[in-house]
Amino acid sequence: MNSLEFSFAGQRLRALGSGALWWPEQDLLCVSDLHLGKSERMVRRGGPALPPYDNRETLARLATDLEYTAAGTVICLGDSFDDLDASLSLTDDERLRISTLQAGRHWIWIEGNHDPGPVELGGTHLSEWSCDSLVFRHITQSHDRGEVSGHYHPKARILVKGRSITRPAFLLDSDRMILPAYGTYTGGLRSSEKVLSEIMAPDAKAILTGPQPLIVPMPR
Repeated sequence: MNSLEFSFAGQRLRALGSGALWWPEQDLLCVSDLHLGKSERMVRRGGPALPPYDNRETLARLATDLEYTAAGTVICLGDSFDDLDASLSLTDDERLRISTLQAGRHWIWIEGNHDPGPVELGGTHLSEWSCDSLVFRHITQSHDRGEVSGHYHPKARILVKGRSITRPAFLLDSDRMILPAYGTYTGGLRSSEKVLSEIMAPDAKAILTGPQPLIVPMPR
């Protein structure tokens, strides 16, 4: 599996092409914004029907990353479910798949704005979690060095040989990192949008996901 190694807050980390963050020294895999149950939630609220394969595809991708890394700790960095009712709508097979992925691992659900309370699944439910020089939370608070967050679903657009390429992206500067959304139906916010340009330092970088992760100056 292709990945890109980089340094952040004194730690050697790897950005996986899937959008997951791998911290080999701590045996830790972090994913953000799975938004499990989004297709079900949209129908429940009267929205358009999407093909109901998002949970299966997202969990399959996570299973592949866990097989590759054999991570002993997993952090789901908030908005793991599209809302709290979506966590209750999981099928028996999906619950079994999650339980299988959790088996033998320290699994941490960080609360997000879509899923602010505990869900009826295994693992630990926390508002944030710290390890060594990194602190993991759903939405950046812009005051802790080594902060790893999600929420914004960042994506970046670059030109390669005259062609425009847009991909989900990690954004990072010397103090903070924002992970791309991991879920299948999550969409994204361009790094050039004002809110992200204001959060990230002028020298921030973007790591584009995909078959070969690529690091570039953050497009603004």
